[in-house]
Amino acid sequence: MKYFTIEELTKSDTATRRGIDNTPTAEVVQNLTTLVDKVLDPLRTAWGAPIVVNSGYRSKALNEAVGGSKTSDHMTGRAADIEAADRTKNSNTKLFNLVQSLGLPFDQLIDESGMSWVHVSYRGEAENRKQILKL
Repeated sequence: MKYFTIEELTKSDTATRRGIDNTPTAEVVQNLTTLVDKVLDPLRTAWGAPIVVNSGYRSKALNEAVGGSKTSDHMTGRAADIEAADRTKNSNTKLFNLVQSLGLPFDQLIDESGMSWVHVSYRGEAENRKQILKL
């Protein structure tokens, strides 16, 4: 893990505000580390500028509080919602496209809310479905 920390991948303003425990288990920490090593760090290296994690790990209670999917990979530490730190026009579209052009391994790559952020998940080489979705 070169550019990201477990702290930023588990930080949640909603959890803090609502008093929700969002402490990851050792298995979740391992999954987050793998997500960073396989996808986020290589993406950040190629991007050449900071990338912000809007949402990483979510405990079940936190996932429910934010209206996440009941099967969300966020709950196992296998997903992150990210955006370009510069927030310039089309930056998230460029991030979305860069994941694909680099051939990074992912389970799902989702254009969330018209590119307000990019969702990327990683389950493992044998489990990744390589789904590209636009919501």
